[in-house]
Amino acid sequence: MTRTNLGEGDRTVPKRTGPGAGGDASTVRDVAARAGVSASTVSRVLGGTYPVAAATRARVLRAMRELDYVVNAHARALGGATNKTVAFVVDDVTGPFYAHIARGVEEQAAAEGRLCMLCTTHGDPQRVLAVVETMREQRADAVIVVGGAWDDKAYHQRMTHFAHALDRAGSRLVLVGRPPLGPGVPATVVDYDNEGGAFAMTTHLLSGGHRRIAYLGRISGLSTSSQRIRGFTRAHELLGLAPDPELIMDGAFTRSYGYRAAHALLASGREFTAVFAATDMIAAGVVQALREAGRRIPDDIAVAGYDDIPLAKDVHPALTTVNVPQEELGRSAVRLALHRTELADSQHLVLGTHVVLRDSTRRPGD
Repeated sequence: MTRTNLGEGDRTVPKRTGPGAGGDASTVRDVAARAGVSASTVSRVLGGTYPVAAATRARVLRAMRELDYVVNAHARALGGATNKTVAFVVDDVTGPFYAHIARGVEEQAAAEGRLCMLCTTHGDPQRVLAVVETMREQRADAVIVVGGAWDDKAYHQRMTHFAHALDRAGSRLVLVGRPPLGPGVPATVVDYDNEGGAFAMTTHLLSGGHRRIAYLGRISGLSTSSQRIRGFTRAHELLGLAPDPELIMDGAFTRSYGYRAAHALLASGREFTAVFAATDMIAAGVVQALREAGRRIPDDIAVAGYDDIPLAKDVHPALTTVNVPQEELGRSAVRLALHRTELADSQHLVLGTHVVLRDSTRRPGD
């Protein structure tokens, strides 16, 4: 990371000490003297915002290496430049869905000459706000927040505030898998057809003859969950049906929840012939619980998931699910944010989803 607008006397973070190093960090003046140029020329090379002859740039960079010069991030921030970093803010990177988005972000960031900084929030909305504020102070080129948004007015207002603050600092807030903050808010939105995917999957199950479909994994107030429930409900309504509210169960997007919920559903005695799990991780837990209970999939109960993570192919039977273009979400987020001037008309992108048919669903009785 080398972009900065340092003044002539700004110092650097010491990188080496001891004999031969003098115990002091090099300055812009030191680099200028070694390269045989002015201190302002060194600042131009570091800032990357003014034209500098290739030979001059090469001398400055060589001098920096010889002096072990390290740019002071605090001085860089005071100078008003971004730091060639893309921040990736996510609840839990160990989840396969988020991990594949992260890979897309990292690959595109590397292609754009940026480093990728990972920040986890553990599902805490207040930590999301704190991380975004920190990245604003660090002048990241883009702050990419991934995952559903919470239906909370104060949270929404703070995110809107940060979008404007990042914009003033020359950075960009990017929302991935989240709804826009509203008209006039300077933020990039890279979303996917979440509701449409749930609608398509529910339609697939209904067209297969299932009328008692359990939905596992509703999270009240989370946009991702609300959108999938809307798709689930709308598909029923299209056929003049209404989903049984007792078959819609609240719970986290985890395998352990799916396992417990499936056992609880079986113990309740409620009739159902299919399970639509809000995520593939939930579905994996459901499959395990049903098999332990001696239920055949899909002969007795069909199971469907959402996300199409690699695990979906590895469970037995292979899982019917909704494909979300995870890596493309990450790549698009970086590309649109860093090229927002030339791509000003493409700052709200919605990627498509589609049903992937595998062995875990079938018509009842077939």
